Amino acid sequence: MRQTLIILFSALLVYTIIPTLMVRLFGIGVYKRGTSKQPIALTFDDGPDPEYTPLLLDLLKKHNIDVTFFVLGQKAEQYPDLIQRMHSEGHLVGIHNYVHWSNALMSPKKVREQVNKTANVIDRIIGKRTFYYRPPWGVINLFDFFLMRQFRMILWSVIVGDWKSSGGKQKIKQRLLSKLKGGAVIVLHDSGQTFGADREAPAYMLEALNEFITEALYTGYSFHRVDADQ
Repeated sequence: MRQTLIILFSALLVYTIIPTLMVRLFGIGVYKRGTSKQPIALTFDDGPDPEYTPLLLDLLKKHNIDVTFFVLGQKAEQYPDLIQRMHSEGHLVGIHNYVHWSNALMSPKKVREQVNKTANVIDRIIGKRTFYYRPPWGVINLFDFFLMRQFRMILWSVIVGDWKSSGGKQKIKQRLLSKLKGGAVIVLHDSGQTFGADREAPAYMLEALNEFITEALYTGYSFHRVDADQ
């Protein structure tokens, strides 16, 4: 039994733990931050959401800033009008797998199917192929490095726990402001329907984001899509 556990752990170490540490800690093969002189990149995962994504798009339009959405292919098929709106209003639409499954729990073939299926869904909706990809939870497997030949993998430099409602708007805003710096790649979530998230959490995120953007713009920061530097 012990020998079996050692073999399983060793396989897990090689297949997902070491590759994930390589990209998360050292940024090997991925984009996770710009230089201090560059604008901030706001990115949003897990959508589109029929309740919160329209509110987010309204907020971004009010502030006249462009962002990047990493969407789930299954939801994109359900809400194509939201994907089209993202694109038509100047935002970049990227891939976040077809469903919110971890790459650590899928075979290399299954991951490729998830990514390509979502890319095809987005292409059918907006008429443009996307090459930007963020794996759920920022977790990859060893064979995902081969995906980087075809797709640009984007992680983040700032994460604030906005998928939880505890602490409300103020917690999210304080964490965002405390990490405010040029070149940051910030990950937020416009849906609370994924595993471990609170359904109403995006409402607090939107309140915090509105105030954060206002203060960031006032102090001289600007915002752009992640492909602006690519």
